[in-house]
Amino acid sequence: MGYDVDCDKMKDECGVFGIWALGQSEEAANFTYLGLHALQHRGQESAGIVSTDGETLYVHRAMGLVADIFDAGVLAKLKGGAAVGHVRYSTTGGSHVKNAQPLAVQYAGGPIAVAHNGNLVNAEALRSELEAAGSIFTASTDTEVVVHLLARAHPAAAPGTVEHLVGSVRQALGRVSGAYSMLFLTPKAIVGARDPMGFRPLVLGRLKGNWVLASETTALDLIEAEYVREVEPGELVVLDASGLRSERLFPDRPPAPRLGRCVFEHIYFARPDSVLFGRSVYEVRQAFGTQLAKEHPVEADVVIPVPDSGVPAAIGFAETAGIPFAMGLVRSHYIGRTFIEPQQSIRHFGVKLKLNAVRGLLKGKRVVVVDDSVVRGTTSRKIVKMIRAAGATEVHLRISSPPTAWPCYYGIDTPTRQELIASTHSTAEIATYVTADSLGYLSLDGLYAAIGAERTGFCDACFSGQYLLEFPRRQNHAPLRLVGG
Repeated sequence: MGYDVDCDKMKDECGVFGIWALGQSEEAANFTYLGLHALQHRGQESAGIVSTDGETLYVHRAMGLVADIFDAGVLAKLKGGAAVGHVRYSTTGGSHVKNAQPLAVQYAGGPIAVAHNGNLVNAEALRSELEAAGSIFTASTDTEVVVHLLARAHPAAAPGTVEHLVGSVRQALGRVSGAYSMLFLTPKAIVGARDPMGFRPLVLGRLKGNWVLASETTALDLIEAEYVREVEPGELVVLDASGLRSERLFPDRPPAPRLGRCVFEHIYFARPDSVLFGRSVYEVRQAFGTQLAKEHPVEADVVIPVPDSGVPAAIGFAETAGIPFAMGLVRSHYIGRTFIEPQQSIRHFGVKLKLNAVRGLLKGKRVVVVDDSVVRGTTSRKIVKMIRAAGATEVHLRISSPPTAWPCYYGIDTPTRQELIASTHSTAEIATYVTADSLGYLSLDGLYAAIGAERTGFCDACFSGQYLLEFPRRQNHAPLRLVGG
């Protein structure tokens, strides 16, 4: 029987990477492999690369981790100087190789591959419409809806040209609503597009005169590419033989009235060594800890993080509170997403396989343990009990984000609202459940004070319930408050 040791964390989204070096290099697949390796934290379920030599698309997708899927033999078959890649954790569509990306098809405009980070809130309605019109779907991912919309597009430009691709992308994305940072690859070009509210990150880099697109700057760092800038919300970029050009995705529409950049990227999803929305992720997380110490001070002997994402915030908390910092929990980096249990009775060992308390640092101490979030509360409860079992006299839990009380529909695989402990329990009740002596969450105002930005630039629906895009109501969801455009 398998058990998910990360059951109390938001599931990572997806990551995309693309490079256009056609005519300049034959190692596009190798660079894409490295880029995906740097984005592995964004999805550990499946991965894929599609490359081109200017004539043909070469495809390899499989379930598993990047390093396990791509070896030298596989990469050698992915020919050419341009490629796009994808790492996936399912948000829409199940865990199956048929849903692995990039999706690659042949349509009237020629061969094309599509890689998508995000979630389309009207995908179900569009799929029903397309099926009624005769479309046949082979996967259950919302990205396939975009593929069918591409096939039905009728741009004025001749098929097979870059302008036909750009026109098809505009028409297809003009029908969808939701979060997307997408890459489209043909033998002629790569087109990158980011939704008008900018929910999901996408950055632009330069490698020896060639252009690179990626979900995070860590992918640029690994291949020693220069970070140029973010792809702006509502921007379309074209990489082809003539270089780079940028256009508005929907030139006939007014810009979005506000931005909806995912604030949870700063809290948990992005790697701490990334630069996200113009800020160092590490510095922002440390600032979360600083603000948390101001809002919820406590007398204690040691501050410890829940590794790895809680480390910067714990450092900030410790420095501000004047309490020593220590790595009182040690993480095993060799545990996979599941493990085989010898018997049902030791299922609770799941967290202990991932984390172990350092008894010598904790025995007889009043401990502050800092984590980035609490989802169901199950893992926090086990961690607090583990720290007590190591001899701590008090355990004070501090969370470097507000209570997560609402599900996300924009590209994060969250539990239903009924499963989110903060949706039905007060902070005091959660503290009792996790057996902590005290519990403190970072306030929403404190969150933005630490980021140093206005709330109107971000989406925080998972904390506030204020959704920025309307979507079809589903059963078992509470009424939603809608704000913005």
